[in-house]
Amino acid sequence: MRKIIVYELLSLDGVAENPDSFFADWDDAMDANLAAVIATQDAVILGRRSYAEWAQFWPSSEIEPFATFINGVAKYVATSTPLDRDWANTSAIDGGLIDFVREFKQEGGGDVGVHASISVAQSLLAADVVDELRLVIAPKIAGRGRRLFDGLPSIHLETIRSEMSPTGSLLVDYRVVRLVM
Repeated sequence: MRKIIVYELLSLDGVAENPDSFFADWDDAMDANLAAVIATQDAVILGRRSYAEWAQFWPSSEIEPFATFINGVAKYVATSTPLDRDWANTSAIDGGLIDFVREFKQEGGGDVGVHASISVAQSLLAADVVDELRLVIAPKIAGRGRRLFDGLPSIHLETIRSEMSPTGSLLVDYRVVRLVM
């Protein structure tokens, strides 16, 4: 069974929107962390806005290791409108996001990444279909912006790994613990 892995860049106060505003320094440990996250993924789910922004940027980017990964991986976009840009290996999700993810998890294959798409990550967390959170937390309080965890129900997490990068960012991996009632 596939795992759904949410990878997000956050400020210390949980803001996920516009991470370039709170990540001033990117270091080798953060690169290695990202490389480890994407090494197990053979598919990515994006929201409509992330897709629109990324389809303009990543096809011509030379920022590695992510450019090669995101341009080659199968990308599924949660949208109710037709995709307006061509980007290799991309298709719109047919039907509802949660049903798609529940079915997709049952298929064979690698992990499925959710990158940058705040609304998609929130919907999947609320529906209890996320298996792991991989967070990179900047040593900065953003003060404003969309927060990843706003509006979510209580979710029990188990820390899998934590590390501090040389520039002070926290690299934290959590497993979602499903409590048996």
